Amino acid sequence: MHNWQTAIKRHALLILLACLVGLAIDRLLLVLVLLLLVYGARNYYQIYRLYSWLAKDPERRPAEPPESGGIWGDIYDGIYRLQKQERQSKSYLENIINKAQESTAALEMAIVMVNKQGNLDWWNKAAETLLGFRYPQDINQSVVNLIRNPQFSDYFDSENYSETLKMEAPGDSNKVLEFQIALFGEQERLMIIRDITQLQRLANMRKDFVANVSHELGTPITVIKGYLEALLDNQDLLEPRWHKALDQMRQQSMRMENLVRDLLMLSSLETKTMSKNRQQIKLSSLIGEIENDTRQMFTDKSHTFINECNDDDTIVLGKRNELYSAISNLVVNAAKYTPAEGTIRLRTRDSEAGYLVEIIDNGIGIEKHHLPRLTERFYRVDGSRATDTGGTGLGLAIVKHILLRHEGELLIDSQYGKGSTFTCRFSHQRIIKAPESSEQGSADNSAPSPLNDQQKNSQPQKQNLH
Repeated sequence: MHNWQTAIKRHALLILLACLVGLAIDRLLLVLVLLLLVYGARNYYQIYRLYSWLAKDPERRPAEPPESGGIWGDIYDGIYRLQKQERQSKSYLENIINKAQESTAALEMAIVMVNKQGNLDWWNKAAETLLGFRYPQDINQSVVNLIRNPQFSDYFDSENYSETLKMEAPGDSNKVLEFQIALFGEQERLMIIRDITQLQRLANMRKDFVANVSHELGTPITVIKGYLEALLDNQDLLEPRWHKALDQMRQQSMRMENLVRDLLMLSSLETKTMSKNRQQIKLSSLIGEIENDTRQMFTDKSHTFINECNDDDTIVLGKRNELYSAISNLVVNAAKYTPAEGTIRLRTRDSEAGYLVEIIDNGIGIEKHHLPRLTERFYRVDGSRATDTGGTGLGLAIVKHILLRHEGELLIDSQYGKGSTFTCRFSHQRIIKAPESSEQGSADNSAPSPLNDQQKNSQPQKQNLH
């Protein structure tokens, strides 16, 4: 600011002197024109010096700007300071990028950056190992052309990356990769790829182990249960002190039988693919049947059932016995943990997110911190393993897998002490509207999953969901 004030004063003084000289020689206009030409020529010269300095290659440009005084000196100094700051910022950013590249190079997971055109911008060393990328040949190549897999192409183009993609590695069917993509910037993508071959192998081993053990346990449990029933049929011949022990043994054998059955069903759901032959199941009929069966199981509790499933023309495509098992599990849980004379509402409705089947109760409810883990295997709201809780801890896991097989999902909302709402949300692609004259036909020929004795004998105490 000081230089500007000094320059203004200097220019004012020059103009004043020029006017005095012009008046003295009676050539005022000529003197002012000459002064203006000199001032313009000086400014053009300074602009030329600045242009010549900036036009040079930054790598070869002299570090110091041209020497000058006054306002032009301030301009040169200001540009020099900005250039110095730019060099410092550039060096700082280069250091960060170098450190990021060095750190990602040490990662076992692949990191790939893809631009908005879907072409490769950058990747780390692990990407070359897992995906076979080559540097620099693959720079700016389309990622879907380098990873030739219909699953990956659909996943990449969908731009719905809430779930990860698991698939075989390109060119190596013995390796399983997990892809996760995040959007950033202007439709650019960051891909993270992990080798989960060992995890997948362990998961398969676990599934096989559970399936084999469950299958092997079925026969001895059946034999034990058969002999126990024979003894109980003739318990009058036994001493009274053995009656209680035999009753507990039968109860525990039934519990073990239910556990083995649920494990086998869960293993089957995880390992067997969904049949392409979809049945047409009328939801109102299925839910009405489940309601009647649940009423009979809990007649002593005098529940009030409110059936609001009036869409007689709504049909869901899938397997009837699996859907019966999923929805009945939720309704039985609602009845089990709703006090006597409580209310259970069964409702269906359409929404933008999908078609909803809701089971609403005014039972004891579930605390919020339990809700995210309810569908885990063997997870119980409390740590009890008492026989009177009745569940195996697998029911909601089975419900979750059945709904996933039917392009649906399980939503849970609950308030402790007020009740719970369990919602089965189906994709609109699974729902069709039948003509008024249509019947279920062969859709209802599949027998529903039988309700186990353990559920029938269970008494509600604590909210120990299946």
